[in-house]
Amino acid sequence: MNKVIGIVGGVGPLAGLDLQQKIVSQTIAGRDQDHLTVLGVSRPSTIPDRTEYLLGQVAENPATALAAQVQLLAQMGAQVIGIPCNTAHAPPIWDVLRAELAGCPVQLLHMISEVGRFLHEHYPNVRQVGILSTTGTYRAEVYPQVLAGLGFTAVTPPALMQESLIHPAIYHPEHGIKSCGRVTERARQDLLVGVAALQAQGAQAIILGCTEIPLALTERQMGDTPLIDPTLILARALVREADEGKLRPYAC
Repeated sequence: MNKVIGIVGGVGPLAGLDLQQKIVSQTIAGRDQDHLTVLGVSRPSTIPDRTEYLLGQVAENPATALAAQVQLLAQMGAQVIGIPCNTAHAPPIWDVLRAELAGCPVQLLHMISEVGRFLHEHYPNVRQVGILSTTGTYRAEVYPQVLAGLGFTAVTPPALMQESLIHPAIYHPEHGIKSCGRVTERARQDLLVGVAALQAQGAQAIILGCTEIPLALTERQMGDTPLIDPTLILARALVREADEGKLRPYAC
């Protein structure tokens, strides 16, 4: 019996839709009826911004609202759940979320750990891993902590570039992906500057560590550098846990 997949949407809304699309693309199916059951709830107005919380700009921990959405999905019948938001996996949020879900009978996947597992399995010769992310994820060192335990070295943009180009590509009120609800040319170009900077610093692969970034950088690689999409990896992990026999083979 297949497990029912749940998606915590709204963090952000585009990322939730992207995750569902990638679940479909990673599922072996010859007709509509062969696809997995996916339940999604998108309540963005109830969930404080994760980066703003980590930066001390809002006092309410998003973990409480995220836990409520996980519990709602569980009541709806979801059994394996993913949150398509890298920043939500920062320990100050994730640890509280897990505590609030004590006793909730669902399997909640940890996207950052899944990315580490994916790199270890598919790119065993890579050691230097670049990370593009929000400033919240950047300062919380969400990826470096997980990657270090697997023998990888994290490479991040210089602080000035992070603040002036990478974070605004996601959040800027005039050209940010979250603000505009779409990918603007300015956002894409600024993120490409970040990719080039990480390559120059020796990154052998680059994690697109905010779920809005893969919407702008859809390439599988740039030059000889693979671009690692955590949303795709989470989608594959959800399919694997729901019904491993339906997971499409991955081609690097």
